[in-house]
Amino acid sequence: MLVDDEEDIVLSITTSLEHNGFKVDGFTDPKLALTHFLKGKYSMVIVDIRMPEIGGFELYEKLEEIDKDVKFCFITGFDFNYLALREIYPTLNFGSFIRKPIETDELVKKIRMELG
Repeated sequence: MLVDDEEDIVLSITTSLEHNGFKVDGFTDPKLALTHFLKGKYSMVIVDIRMPEIGGFELYEKLEEIDKDVKFCFITGFDFNYLALREIYPTLNFGSFIRKPIETDELVKKIRMELG
């Protein structure tokens, strides 16, 4: 699952990942993504940190309540404070952050590493 409020980013990443053998359900609306998320359906969720209405970390919390086994990868074009995030989300894997603009090779490498 890919969730980013920018349609062009969803299209670009979805196309790139599908060309690398992944099946991707892309969403530009985090609320819609939440309604389509089912336990066991996804191995990984790639989510933008800053989105209107439901931010990436809030979506992470909601999705993790549904399926604790799903892996997360966060994408962002902004800086953030790792120490503050560590206090709020102590179990979050901070190796799973990718900065925009996203290079397909880097994203594919991260996904394969996270999924084993």
